[in-house]
Amino acid sequence: MVSVSPHLQPDHACLIVHGSDTPGIIAAVSSLIARQGGNIVAFDQYSDGTRGGAYFQRVVFHRPDLAASLPEIEADLDRTLGEGFDLEWKLTDLSTPKRMAILASKQDHCLLDLLWRHRRGDLPVSVPMVVSNHTTSAEDVRSFGVPFFHVPSTPGPDKSASEARILELLVGNVDFVVLARYMQILSPDFLEKIGVPVINIHHSFLPAFIGAEPYKKAKERGVKLIGATSHYVTSDLDEGPIIEQDTIRVTHADSAAELARRGADVERQVLSRAVLWHAEDRIIRHGNHTIVFTA
Repeated sequence: MVSVSPHLQPDHACLIVHGSDTPGIIAAVSSLIARQGGNIVAFDQYSDGTRGGAYFQRVVFHRPDLAASLPEIEADLDRTLGEGFDLEWKLTDLSTPKRMAILASKQDHCLLDLLWRHRRGDLPVSVPMVVSNHTTSAEDVRSFGVPFFHVPSTPGPDKSASEARILELLVGNVDFVVLARYMQILSPDFLEKIGVPVINIHHSFLPAFIGAEPYKKAKERGVKLIGATSHYVTSDLDEGPIIEQDTIRVTHADSAAELARRGADVERQVLSRAVLWHAEDRIIRHGNHTIVFTA
């Protein structure tokens, strides 16, 4: 049984604003929410400190009967922020969970952690499906009441056939995709056709140890820090905008197996935070980096 997430807030909306910094933005947004019958319950902003520079804002407000009033609020936003301001905006209903598909391979620690957090109500998402190129986790996934689809990876460098099948499953059915240690490189064509954000997790604090057995290689080099990074996926491999990172200290006494175990813990934590922040519209992508409002 899936618990109702406390992060889902009836009659609450999240407004994301970004663009060029101009005097009066805060006053304009606050006045708009007030005249629409809303009450601001959370507010955060960031600018680079220069007039005409980059500006970012996240506002959460409560408005009774929000769903019925959304068209009127959106029309007011078009008028208000379209006159005298160089801004883009997005308004979301925080009572509606985002649909999150998970892609996985053999390693299941991130996959099962996300499903467990979802079942507990810790993540304001629904999980319409898990897609994997292996069947090892099928029984575990289905025990959470989540549909499991096996799409084997196409042998060789051409993955177009398997990617086409995955696109059939995902397009139009999900709001974002999480790669929970999905050990396949997604093509630029796939990323363009999927049309939704894709979040990845990897051991980026081991940059010198690419390929197989990174923790074994790290042990051989005597590393003192291991960690993980979650980022948005782009056509440039592992170079997308970073969402969250974390590290832990290790010593010469830790075996490669212990490094892998402790690294898996960091991966789970980093990925779950990234998913939560994305689901709550706390992240604004700006070029190849992110603004993350965590307060």
